[in-house]
Amino acid sequence: MTKERVLDLANKISRVKRGSRSEITTADPEYKILAPIMTDEMAEAVLCLELKQPKSAAEVAELCGKDLATTEALLWRSAEVGAAFVNEIDGVDKYWLDIWVPGHMEMIVNNKELIAQYPELGAAFDEYGKKKGPMAAGNIPVGAGPMRVIPIERAIDGDTRSASFEEVSKYLNDNSVFSLSDCACRASREAIGEGCGHLKEDMCIQMGHAAEYYIRTGRGKPITKEQAIEVIKRAEANGLMHQIPNLDGSGKTHAICNCCGCGCFAMRLANMWRNPDMVRSNYQVQIDEANCVACGECVEACPTNALRLGKKLCKSSESKKPDFEHPFDVDWGPDKWNPEYRTNKEVVEGEGTSPCKAECPAHIGIQGYIKLAAQGRYQEALELIKKENPLPAVCGRICPRKCESDCTRGDIDDPIAIDEIKKFIAEQDLNADNRFLPTIKNRYDKPIAIIGSGPAGLSCAYFLAIEGYPVTVFEKQPVLGGMLTLGIPSYRLEKEVINAEIDVLKTLGVEFKTGVEVGKDLSLAELKELGFAAFYLAIGAQKGRMLNLEGEDATGVESGVDFLREVNLGQREQLKGDTIVIGGGNVAIDVARSAARLGADQVSIYCLESRQSMPAHESEVEEAIDEEVAIFNEWGPTRILTRDGNVTGVEFQRCLSTFDDQGRFNPTFDANQRIEVAADNVILSVGQAMDWGELLADTKMELNRNQTLIVDPTTFQSGQEEIFSGGDIVTGPNFAIDAIAQGKEGAISIHRFVQHGQSLVIGRVQRNYTSFNKQELHLSGYDRAPRQQISHADGKTSRTTFKDLRGTFTAEQVQKETERCLGCGVVVADPYMCVGCGACTMKCRFDAVSLVKNFDAEGVELKQVKKVIIKHALKRKLNITVNKPIRKIKSLLTSRS
Repeated sequence: MTKERVLDLANKISRVKRGSRSEITTADPEYKILAPIMTDEMAEAVLCLELKQPKSAAEVAELCGKDLATTEALLWRSAEVGAAFVNEIDGVDKYWLDIWVPGHMEMIVNNKELIAQYPELGAAFDEYGKKKGPMAAGNIPVGAGPMRVIPIERAIDGDTRSASFEEVSKYLNDNSVFSLSDCACRASREAIGEGCGHLKEDMCIQMGHAAEYYIRTGRGKPITKEQAIEVIKRAEANGLMHQIPNLDGSGKTHAICNCCGCGCFAMRLANMWRNPDMVRSNYQVQIDEANCVACGECVEACPTNALRLGKKLCKSSESKKPDFEHPFDVDWGPDKWNPEYRTNKEVVEGEGTSPCKAECPAHIGIQGYIKLAAQGRYQEALELIKKENPLPAVCGRICPRKCESDCTRGDIDDPIAIDEIKKFIAEQDLNADNRFLPTIKNRYDKPIAIIGSGPAGLSCAYFLAIEGYPVTVFEKQPVLGGMLTLGIPSYRLEKEVINAEIDVLKTLGVEFKTGVEVGKDLSLAELKELGFAAFYLAIGAQKGRMLNLEGEDATGVESGVDFLREVNLGQREQLKGDTIVIGGGNVAIDVARSAARLGADQVSIYCLESRQSMPAHESEVEEAIDEEVAIFNEWGPTRILTRDGNVTGVEFQRCLSTFDDQGRFNPTFDANQRIEVAADNVILSVGQAMDWGELLADTKMELNRNQTLIVDPTTFQSGQEEIFSGGDIVTGPNFAIDAIAQGKEGAISIHRFVQHGQSLVIGRVQRNYTSFNKQELHLSGYDRAPRQQISHADGKTSRTTFKDLRGTFTAEQVQKETERCLGCGVVVADPYMCVGCGACTMKCRFDAVSLVKNFDAEGVELKQVKKVIIKHALKRKLNITVNKPIRKIKSLLTSRS
């Protein structure tokens, strides 16, 4: 049933009359936000109030014909719910009305009890913005919008700094009363289940009369100026930006909001309707291409997607860019909007960016840490790496180097030795005195359980710990590290390196429990009963595959995975006699080289693939050959030869091809070409499999045909909503860096899942980095400086020890190698979409991003704003009318050409 007096109030706050063309009806958000929280009797009292004209309860009682006590109660209750402002003025409580935004909408949703009881209040605030946003596009000049971005002050230090009304410190210094409240926009988003992962709590600062109101009505807690400054610093450290209510007049405001581009309703004006003029500061971004290293930190921090990664090197022919359109110049309808801006943020220009950034599964800012290393800023380089990869020392030894495989420098001579530079930088993390320890952002009381301590599990634990969660890692083996420890020999990855990087996680508060098999010793349901709010499964592919060959069960035949596990646990004795390893991947190489170190007389690898198409890394193959491991290509086993239950050899047949015309694994053989090879030991290294045990019992999780877990490809959420996963049990056997990247994404999802009202996808950066087409580049005229090389022990020496004898670059070599980098990526800015917040400048370590003052607009007082907007809107209308025929002619000429 319609509350008539409440509907009258909605029209009064909107400054329209019932019955007019623009009247507010029961279908409008202005009524919907009042209806659940207001009675008609409350509305009768509030209808006697006026916009920004304080009145006492006695004055209102006389106007509305109610006794003073009743009027006081009705007005106070209205102020509590947010339908009226209240302040003590000259010793008397006085009440008044404000505008909807910034005003009553925020006041209503910031009442914690109301928004919890009536989530439709958040929906109404959201709907109000969607109703008003299209009307404003192009019609409000810079400086006259209801909200205004205030640059991060450090971003405008120096010559560009000119006006105090664009400095946060000015507003803090002008006030003495402060309060701290939740973010109203994010509270609304959360209420309707569309949170972006940026949480609402303790984010917005009120000052002066607004602070008094917020404190007295319980919306905010009182804070000091010093505490307000700390909130500002915390917001900036977390990548947030500042905005102020902008209709109090130039240099005046009653609040400082700390906003994100994916949650803020004011920033939606810039993002959804592509109308940044309505909220922008006087500043716009400027990129110094000479200093930019395309690390991407600023790109992912930008709240309006005004920055993207592109290419710095010239291409053969410049593409023609389309004419830029602005809402002041053309009609600005739905065809110009971006309604999906919360899920379609682009990180790369259409032409692509540097291959090293794009091809790295974790998308580390490789150009960035190379430049930092070149400048001797090793600790900062380490910090940059660990924003994406918490195990740099591990990866410096075992990474597949996808970044190097596609490095632009490789088209000139040899690719940059990226992995060796990273290894040098990461050596600092092995020394407890030099370790980089990230700052823990928050403190949450929602425990998270990680099942498995391999690269995916460790990565997820690391990023959750930084976010502020208590994390416990359960590992069924007696040692930590998963396949890093049990599947990779020490001559490639010494256990001290793994343990040193795990020690960082322990310092961050991550708890580890070894010798606990979840699914056997404890079920997931039992862990949930113990209070764990979410789970991350990262048990890896720790089971070796067999081929179901005749004789496979003979003594002396085993899987490569089991063999390496025993070697790494110190449970393996010396091997005697000749050993055959079947398989052509990295595990087969590791098995063969380990067998040689255990004393096997002759070690031979037999695989289906040709020498050129072996999946093992080329450098690993060469080192195996140097250690006198014999490799026989294009042979497939047909049966294991045995005598009295013991292996005596293997029968092979010639492999003619490995894949069919569709690229599917489908080997063909010549059965007429067979050989028998004698052996005392046969180790099958033909793949890895999952050992699920009872882990999935009584859950809704499902498996693919290959026994990998079915998860959402973006969020890594399984069929059991509180369980997320990553690594080999999702992808099948893969590289550590891929698992590390998925661990971070799992941590992002878990944070969102355990926090009320957060979406797993909204506001999430998809990180769809793509490489540019190197064929379009001019690569002539560059130096031919040789790639630096690390020292290697000869095979006869290296095969006698499990110690890693590979060298590390010297500082001098790092300097020489970093100079070979072409710096082929760069940040590309769209100045129009930039709102001048300065968040990008806080991320840049190279003085490549700055703000430049391009406007000179000041805030407008509410009573003057209508006149300013009408004047601007009329000028816009004339501008569009004049430009229409010109644009039509240009369009015709362009289509003909």
